[in-house]
Amino acid sequence: MHKKSTLLKKPIKKVAVVYRPGRKATSKIASEVAEWLMERKIKVYSHPKRKFKVNSKQIPVCNKPKELDLIVVLGGDGTYLEAVRLIEGSKVPILGINMGSLGFLTENRLENLYPSLEMTLNGKMEACPRSMLKVKVKNGKSSKEFLALNDVVIERGARSHLIDLEVFSEKNFVCNVKSDGLIISSPTGSTAYNLAAGGPILHPEVDAVVVTPICPHSLTNRPLIFPDDRLLCFQLKPGKQTASLTIDGLNCGEINDKKHVSIERAKQDHYVLKKPSHNYFTLLTEKLRFGERD
Repeated sequence: MHKKSTLLKKPIKKVAVVYRPGRKATSKIASEVAEWLMERKIKVYSHPKRKFKVNSKQIPVCNKPKELDLIVVLGGDGTYLEAVRLIEGSKVPILGINMGSLGFLTENRLENLYPSLEMTLNGKMEACPRSMLKVKVKNGKSSKEFLALNDVVIERGARSHLIDLEVFSEKNFVCNVKSDGLIISSPTGSTAYNLAAGGPILHPEVDAVVVTPICPHSLTNRPLIFPDDRLLCFQLKPGKQTASLTIDGLNCGEINDKKHVSIERAKQDHYVLKKPSHNYFTLLTEKLRFGERD
């Protein structure tokens, strides 16, 4: 069952500032945000790969992300997902400030940066739970586990041939899918690659997972929505096939018919900060022109 949003009442004492690299303007804003927080007696940290200075002094790197009270992200959804990986499934909430083009996760506007920060420090922002996916890649007796907020993609990559995948729900065979790949998406990620591939938009509070074929060979292979309390399994049909595995935009290597990929809802949720007046459908209209007529 989906948890309800609650006001963020926890005192903010330790904050990491994560920004989009490659832009001097963004780095400058990150320094200004850090200085603003430090003036309010808040300890500020940087992402290990996003170091920056304030008044010629190096901001310390965050080595214990689970001890943070907040992460401020300056960038687009890719930068946000990098911050999600940093906290490794802990309950640290993230305030996303949009410095990109679309920004479903970083939906707070740059012009509202400091009012949003003030609301956060004053306990007036809502911590909205978002379901995450636990991904297990099993190869014989060994296995690796990952967490995804947006999606898991199994695709052929640069190879010329389609891949042939078997899909299972629990132990029940669902279907074979011959296609460029599959997108397994959470409700949060349904507006990303899933939507571009023709999948449905899921409200973020829906307890579901959507599986969408990428350019399927057969028109009878359509997107499927599963309850998120089911264990979904994906396996390449026996042969010389290989496919690439991408989790929240990060390449996690290749799989073959010896490697089973299982996906289920993670026990832990992610918490994104939003204003209490937030309306998801307004966001869809702003970002996608949802419901508008040409």
